[in-house]
Amino acid sequence: MATITSSATPSTEQAVTQTTALDSSRVYDIDEVTVVRQSKDRFLLRRQPISSTMLSAAELDAAHVTDLRGAATFVPNFVMPKYGSRYTSAMYVRGIGSRVNSPAVGIYSDGMPLIGKSAFNTRFHDIARIYVMRGPQGTLYGLNTEGGLVRIYTRNPLTDPGTEIRVGAGTYSSADVDVTTRHRLSDKVGMSLSAFYSADGGFLTNSTLGTDADKSQEAGARMKWVIAPTANSYVNILADYQYTHQNAFPYGELNTSNGHLSDPSTNHDGKYRRNILNAAVEAGCKLGDMSLVSTTSYQHLYDFMTMDIDYMPQDFMLMTERQRQNAITQELVLKNNDRGMWRWTTGIFGSQQWLHTNAPVYFNSDMDRFLSENIRKPMYAAMLNSFTQRFVGQGMPYEAAQQAAATAIERAGGVCVDADMNDVPGIFDTPTLNLGLFHETTLLLSSRLTATLGLRYDWNRTDIDYQTSAAMDCAVSVMGRTETIRIASSLSDNAHRSWGQLLPKLALAYTIDGNNSNLYATIAKGYRAGGFNIQMFSDILQTELSSHSNSRQSIDIEHTEQDYQNIISTISYESETSWNYELGTHLNLPSGRIRIDAAAYLMQVRNQQLSVMAGTYGFGRMMVNAGRSTSYGLEVSLRGHALSDRLTYSASYGFTHATFRHYTDSLQTADGVKAVDYRGRHVPFVPQHTFACTADWLIPLSLAPLRSLTVGASVSGQGRTWWDEANTVSQKAYATLGSHLLLDFGRVTVDIWGTNLTNSRHATFAVGSQATGATRWFAQKSQPIRFGADLRVRL
Repeated sequence: MATITSSATPSTEQAVTQTTALDSSRVYDIDEVTVVRQSKDRFLLRRQPISSTMLSAAELDAAHVTDLRGAATFVPNFVMPKYGSRYTSAMYVRGIGSRVNSPAVGIYSDGMPLIGKSAFNTRFHDIARIYVMRGPQGTLYGLNTEGGLVRIYTRNPLTDPGTEIRVGAGTYSSADVDVTTRHRLSDKVGMSLSAFYSADGGFLTNSTLGTDADKSQEAGARMKWVIAPTANSYVNILADYQYTHQNAFPYGELNTSNGHLSDPSTNHDGKYRRNILNAAVEAGCKLGDMSLVSTTSYQHLYDFMTMDIDYMPQDFMLMTERQRQNAITQELVLKNNDRGMWRWTTGIFGSQQWLHTNAPVYFNSDMDRFLSENIRKPMYAAMLNSFTQRFVGQGMPYEAAQQAAATAIERAGGVCVDADMNDVPGIFDTPTLNLGLFHETTLLLSSRLTATLGLRYDWNRTDIDYQTSAAMDCAVSVMGRTETIRIASSLSDNAHRSWGQLLPKLALAYTIDGNNSNLYATIAKGYRAGGFNIQMFSDILQTELSSHSNSRQSIDIEHTEQDYQNIISTISYESETSWNYELGTHLNLPSGRIRIDAAAYLMQVRNQQLSVMAGTYGFGRMMVNAGRSTSYGLEVSLRGHALSDRLTYSASYGFTHATFRHYTDSLQTADGVKAVDYRGRHVPFVPQHTFACTADWLIPLSLAPLRSLTVGASVSGQGRTWWDEANTVSQKAYATLGSHLLLDFGRVTVDIWGTNLTNSRHATFAVGSQATGATRWFAQKSQPIRFGADLRVRL
């Protein structure tokens, strides 16, 4: 179950030799048989006071996992749904997360922090292992690790040289090719190159256009250099590029009464294209009794999105978005050696991100008709009432007067409105600066008891410079008289906000036996950064135009300084903070054949980032910090092997009870704005249960060239997931079954696999839309039953 991978160290060869003599009757942690340099960690992951999960490359391959969304299936209380494209990378851990704006979980790849949620969802290739750490990791890793941290590691050419070719094919026209070569050029230099291509014909058809709604193609390459010039220094250099081209956002209408989910039916295909480059240099050296590690990274992202945001065959709205992101990060970490009772780590971190977004919204013919009717109805109603009252004053009964008024208006030409909502351009520059200073001390109070105290000061500044405008042309004909008016609004301004947070941590860990089993308790604070919600400008402008739709003359809406202050107040939101209280254990049973991890936690979230109606200024919906929530639960995982190591198995379960403690929203109803209290409701998008089980049975054979067969199966699923704050729409509990058959011919293996063998057709994501005035629900349908085979050749 463990793979031997490492970062370069002078003792690499010795360490690899030692692993060959490990007791085969034990279950080893991945990092227990791995020589891996961690710039911040003091102990192996399962000896730290953290609830964590480790997944090896072999485990990922057995489950046919190709990205973090698939890996999340086997991690308790960690959810990363498939939202229709790689554009959205929402992750939920222990009841917190977000579909938009700041993420709740951070990601590091080979020691490099990934900046921006659009860069999180990438395809795996040449992966060695994944660590998922649950609970706030802000003391060492800073903002946006409130829910946890994911660390991804690729294979090391110094300790794992070789060349591998994998070719795969499956149903729905899926195909994959991965090529990796790792070379140990000398005792001090290793180099690896890897590349992949992946295509999927998709399984959903747009019933309006007759096109494939979810087909995709991806390609990428990675280069990695590992250099150890001396016994006390090293340099790692990596560059990773990936390209994605998808038909995206294949959301079909969801019947909330019977749960039926239709195929997508939009009049515009959803599209997503992304170019992403991540590059980093990590260098470390020993300075006497201390070590210093420097990590410098650069990230570039350029993407393009097209979304039919009404999700219907009618032609209401279309949105396109181009993002160009550049980011640099620099981190310096200094720590003393691992001798003595006082072990400390201190460091500084800085990042600068530049994000340019061009996001126009197009209002099309059906929206024009919808707006025209919404303007015409109150005009006609006011005129009808005026005429009716006049006839009633002349002595006519009310019903007769109303009929006479309607006839008179119709004879005179009636009331007709032809509105043309122009396209809404939007150009936004939102640079972000983040600085952090941190220190963590670990005290060995006895041979069994350790105490960890940490503190970080994190400061974040976000700027916004925006230019956007909207205009509506109305031809109004009232009883034979026609007037044409134009209502226009332009917005252009800049502003900035900054936030600072102290992020403390206190933990105790007690080793209970000679197998390094331990108990721990942790208290830690986490936070997500505040910022600006640029998606709101279309609502702001549309609301402004609608509020002036009864004007009898053309108007170019002017804005005062107070108006711009109100806009900034509307679109900005504060940072979200949480306190996490946790008790847990990492157990290695005396036989060494079973490993158990368990944790119970309580999280109290304050200043929760919520979307509510901006009733004060009438600017649509805004992101505010109006709520609090409480989340408590537990996580249990088990893994081991038996029957002379022929049977390997794992199981995990997570329970989350996340509810609002304070959340009052304002909803527009037929009777006006109504306050709704969501206290006690479940936080949406968070499943109450997650579970997974895997088992692999190895059958040795003497049928040359076939050496062995491995038969494996997995079951995973989730409990009920609510899609809205009111808890009126949900996905019921479901489970999926997977299996695989691995034929081992030595240097060649063939893996035949199947996923979702139960053919569960659940929704992985759902969203309510009010594009037409009434709420309609749309959802992403899960992948159906699929089969395929992978051929792997090791040279």
